[in-house]
Amino acid sequence: MDDNNNDNLNQNENLNQNNNLNQNNNLNQNENYTNDEYLNEDYMAESFSEKSKPTKPKLGAFKLIALLIITSLFTSSIVGGSLYYKFKSELDKQNEGSEEYSLTNSSNNSKTSTKADNINYSGSSTVSDIVKSVGSSIVGIKISTKVDNSDNSLGRFFGMGDGSQAAEGSGIVIDDSGHIVTNYHVVSEADPNNPNSKQTTLEVHLQDDKVVKAEFVGGDSDSDLAVIKIDADNLNVAKLGDSEKLNVGDPVLAIGNPLGLDFAGTVTTGIVSALDRSVESGNVSQNLIQTDAAINAGNSGGALLSYTGEVIGINSMKISQTGVEGIGFAIPINEAKPIIEQLIEFKKVKNKLMIGISGQNVTEEFANDYNTEIGVYVTGVSEGSAANKAGLEKNDIIIELGGEKIETMADINTEKKKYKVGDTIKIKVIRDSKEKTLTLKFQEEEE
Repeated sequence: MDDNNNDNLNQNENLNQNNNLNQNNNLNQNENYTNDEYLNEDYMAESFSEKSKPTKPKLGAFKLIALLIITSLFTSSIVGGSLYYKFKSELDKQNEGSEEYSLTNSSNNSKTSTKADNINYSGSSTVSDIVKSVGSSIVGIKISTKVDNSDNSLGRFFGMGDGSQAAEGSGIVIDDSGHIVTNYHVVSEADPNNPNSKQTTLEVHLQDDKVVKAEFVGGDSDSDLAVIKIDADNLNVAKLGDSEKLNVGDPVLAIGNPLGLDFAGTVTTGIVSALDRSVESGNVSQNLIQTDAAINAGNSGGALLSYTGEVIGINSMKISQTGVEGIGFAIPINEAKPIIEQLIEFKKVKNKLMIGISGQNVTEEFANDYNTEIGVYVTGVSEGSAANKAGLEKNDIIIELGGEKIETMADINTEKKKYKVGDTIKIKVIRDSKEKTLTLKFQEEEE
């Protein structure tokens, strides 16, 4: 204990010595500085007086020194002042130039402004402005289909009688007549060509909580677009933009009803992640806008908007799997417009090409196992179709269409888009392990 106390005492003493030493050093520094300053002035006076005799000359010497000091100070102030003002003037000019450069670069407006309020950033509206303007033109869609389980023994066993199944999505009001565009997969049950259409009810939920019955106008499964119609007044019509003007990185926002009408009018924001992204869904390949704005089930058929408040895409799908975030897709509005117009006018897409086959993709693994080629295995040929007239047969494997390699049904549908009704192309198939080339003439899709 005593040793520890002694150690502490020694440490304190050392600390005190160090403090005293530091204080002395600081004091010496201050004294040295003061003495240097003082000695300079005193040395000037003493050395001048040593050359002069006492009395009047000494007094005259002080006057001369004072005069020299005053003259020196006066001259220094004039020169220093002029240098200061010159320097300040140059500095102000540089600052003015820097401010102008900064404002110009933070604004899309070529005019320089000294007020931050006048700076225009990319996009003409804020998110809240867009929502206030366009939000009510995005509606909720609910489709209900009656289910008859009376002939279903399993249904009867569990006490399930007649019931209904429902699905919900989004739509966009596109004119004063009440036409609403959405995805075909949202309203496909209401398509008159669907056997369940007579048991199906279609409703539109407006933002004022008003519910209106809707009718199916027309739909196209390949483009995944459909048009329905309601009878309502004072509808807020969305403005359709130009998706060709989009650039990767442009800000966008999505409005819709993710997970159903309980989350109606949900707004999410993001950017254009990619353009012309080829995406396969079922047997169809589409070139879509990719975005990281959150899109979920129920957003289908809703709007992807630019920051000018214009619809530049129709939200249709997302990649939903573990480890994947922020990859959603929208149909470009420029591709949708002509299809929408045809659906309103003709209730279908006219001059839609048909080959007339059903098929299954031959994968690389299957091709290796059965010593054949990758392509589309023909499982059926429609009577009187273009394929039937060209001589295609069941069990053929299509490997080329119009000189382009075919690996999937989506490839066939993609190639079809390059032609019109009446065009003739070569189609290459594998039949009985041998290549065979046929000539196919495209026909319009039958009703």
